[in-house]
Amino acid sequence: MHELSIALGIVKIAEDERKKANAQKVDRIELEIGALSGVELDSLDFVWPMAVKYTALEKANYEVDFVKAKAKCLECGQLYPIEHLFDSCPICKGYFKDVISGKELRVKALEVS
Repeated sequence: MHELSIALGIVKIAEDERKKANAQKVDRIELEIGALSGVELDSLDFVWPMAVKYTALEKANYEVDFVKAKAKCLECGQLYPIEHLFDSCPICKGYFKDVISGKELRVKALEVS
């Protein structure tokens, strides 16, 4: 379960930013997680309380923006939704694509006080 290490990494980022802002606590954290990021949202939700315990994020409002995956076919130019990296283009059936969205894994916003 690598979600615990991801959660601990997010805590580290938030703590570093809190210190830079000279704030006491984090009131809200907003994450952006893509469908192709490899993160299981249920697992992240499960480990989150353990990862933030005794940190500035312990009482923070935790929000996740889920980003659906989209790709652009490099053969015909079609934009289309994908569920897996190996999905083919629905128009030309080609497999060469540029993934436009869905790989995101970032701290989108922090509110500190």
